[in-house]
Amino acid sequence: MASTRQHPHCCHKLQQQETQTGAMVNRTRIAKKVGEMSSQLGGGAINWFPGHMAAATRAIRDRLKVADLVIEVRDARIPLTSVNDDLQDVLSSKRRVIALNKKDLANPNIMHKWTRHFELQKQDCLSIYAHSRSSVQKLLALVELKLKEVISREPTLLVMVVGVPNVGKSALINSIHQIASSRFPVQEKIKRATVGPLPGVTRDIAGFKIAHQPSIYVLDSPGVLVPSIPDIETGLKLALTGAVKDSIVGEERLAQYLLAILNTRSTPLHWKHLRHRRVERCLEEQQDRDQDHKLQTSFSRRRKLLNDSDIHYIEGVVAEVQRALYSTYSEFEGNMDDESELMSLIDEQFAALQKAFKIPIHKTGEEARMMVSKKFLTLFRIGKLGQFTLDEVPDAV
Repeated sequence: MASTRQHPHCCHKLQQQETQTGAMVNRTRIAKKVGEMSSQLGGGAINWFPGHMAAATRAIRDRLKVADLVIEVRDARIPLTSVNDDLQDVLSSKRRVIALNKKDLANPNIMHKWTRHFELQKQDCLSIYAHSRSSVQKLLALVELKLKEVISREPTLLVMVVGVPNVGKSALINSIHQIASSRFPVQEKIKRATVGPLPGVTRDIAGFKIAHQPSIYVLDSPGVLVPSIPDIETGLKLALTGAVKDSIVGEERLAQYLLAILNTRSTPLHWKHLRHRRVERCLEEQQDRDQDHKLQTSFSRRRKLLNDSDIHYIEGVVAEVQRALYSTYSEFEGNMDDESELMSLIDEQFAALQKAFKIPIHKTGEEARMMVSKKFLTLFRIGKLGQFTLDEVPDAV
């Protein structure tokens, strides 16, 4: 009979994997705990359901009944959190394509795991960047494929775009308009969808004709959330990605939660080497700019230098922020799995970030922390701190 005893190296490897998995789960719990602690410090539960959302939800439900296909736009950084559970009962019964937008801000190394997750659930899913023509064309190709069986018997088709606030629905609509206007003759003038940085910009539901023979209409819709957010962590993730206004949650609370995520994932350690590459890249770009400047007029040179100055300023701030977080993280001797000690590290990082952002030392207390929080959150949202996916892929995958 063959021996069932495992090789010592295999046992060690399995134990190491289990330890790493356990550590990751534990640290995710710690980050969540910090979010709850900051909620208690900041005071108040997350409450986000403006009056217009109730009416918008009813209107969306009515129009979903006659939609031939639904494009459900989600944020690629939070594929599960950016779901309106109140609409899932209707959406699950429709032809649906899940578009994971803002993939440029999400971790590219695990994007395939998310699309695989939805495929296993027999759900069409595509990661997209709404401002990219080629990316949106792939989405339209999938939509046309899904509608192919309906086109033969219906003269008019309706595609509806839905999603929570600020996942990029209006940006997607505008890109679809640009592609459709080059493909098909459009009789009426198309009005562009309103795009804004704040959640809840689109207040009504507008229809846009994008094709003839058959006539295909795309309906944009306002972003709506569920009346009550189920837990603190869900609210924090939605706020970090812009679905909920910062003022509702609190900028400092958000910054604390973001720092907890970065620390528990050991992200600052990766920035030690990135700083060297950024310096080398900036030097190479500077040489190219110096060569170009020789060919410019004095006016063009001044205008070019102004743009370069802005770019260098942002890159310089990012480098200082990463240096500050790396230094505080590497010098930390406490227990990262203890929420109170992690909060102590975060307090030290707030002080280091104040220097990195060059916020005057006479700014103290709540005022200084608010200024640090706003600047730090801005860098995260424009992708300057890296590409992050905040949700975890379900264990089934």
